[in-house]
Amino acid sequence: MTSCGCLVLEKVEDHGGEAAARGRGRLAQGGGGGGCGSCAGEWRSRSETMFPIYVMGSSRASSAAAARGIVDAAGDPIWEAVKSEAKSEAEKEPILSSFLYASVLSHDCLERALSFVLANRLEDPTLLATQLIDIFNDVMMNNKDIRRSIRLDAQAFKDRDPACAQYSWALLYLKGYHSLQSYRIAHVLWNQGRKVLALALQSRISEVFAVDIHPAARIGEGILLDHGTGLVIGETAVVGNWVSLMQGVTLGGTGKENGDRHPKIGQGALLGAGATILGNINVGEGAMIAAGSLVLKDVPPHSMAVGNPAKVVGYKDKEDPSLTMKHDARRDYFEHVAISFSDDKANGSVVK
Repeated sequence: MTSCGCLVLEKVEDHGGEAAARGRGRLAQGGGGGGCGSCAGEWRSRSETMFPIYVMGSSRASSAAAARGIVDAAGDPIWEAVKSEAKSEAEKEPILSSFLYASVLSHDCLERALSFVLANRLEDPTLLATQLIDIFNDVMMNNKDIRRSIRLDAQAFKDRDPACAQYSWALLYLKGYHSLQSYRIAHVLWNQGRKVLALALQSRISEVFAVDIHPAARIGEGILLDHGTGLVIGETAVVGNWVSLMQGVTLGGTGKENGDRHPKIGQGALLGAGATILGNINVGEGAMIAAGSLVLKDVPPHSMAVGNPAKVVGYKDKEDPSLTMKHDARRDYFEHVAISFSDDKANGSVVK
């Protein structure tokens, strides 16, 4: 059978005999870089072993526990895929060969490649790329949480953004991914007490990517910032795992109050383009905020809020909208759309 060159993920057993959610990447020899239909199903099923966080219907607790093993895996399938893609692209576009070598092929791991890419995007005349590379490498190479998050984020971009056909595209070209990983570095620096440097990075990230995330904000893993332009996330905001945020989303306060004053977004939520969520309120797990909505009060889990001010128009139980990326409000999209606003008002479960 002809090899196709697709990335294959293999399940490995730990020393105790229990299946561990870890993977080893290998590239099939020969064949083109475009992949094949026969491997598509194999890739999906095996990627679910490597990244169980994306498997629908699985226990979130078990998925999160399994995801923690990714950094400890014997191989690094995402990095192997990035290198393979970069080699293929360099052959197709020789004019980019120097760029691809400097950004990817000259490095020995995803962390160092990402440090190089981010440093060269964020440098300015007084903060040189060489200085930033040292800072970024130090943070990422010594922080297992970031090492896991940059991979889960890359998987999120590839899985949920149809415009991201390859892992290397997220690493090299997508400013949503760049701004998110730059924030992660600034967040570590902030927690280390290096707040001035973290704020300097925040300012530069805002200038370069048009994304303004306070370094004290807490953001989970497996995040998609689609496009990113105009995104604002305030200091005390919390964003759970597996959330997808479209361009122009604001997680802001309501005035000059101090303390905990920004929204808390539950895992698996989808925030549509231009959605504005203000104040110390909760958007429940698996909720969807429609594009252009203004949310001022709590949104129940697995519901859809629409409008200005936002109101709940239906509920859904089976899938997290952040993973399906369905933004529509069709009646057949919800299982319980017949619920009346009067009943919701009576039990206090709707956004008023």
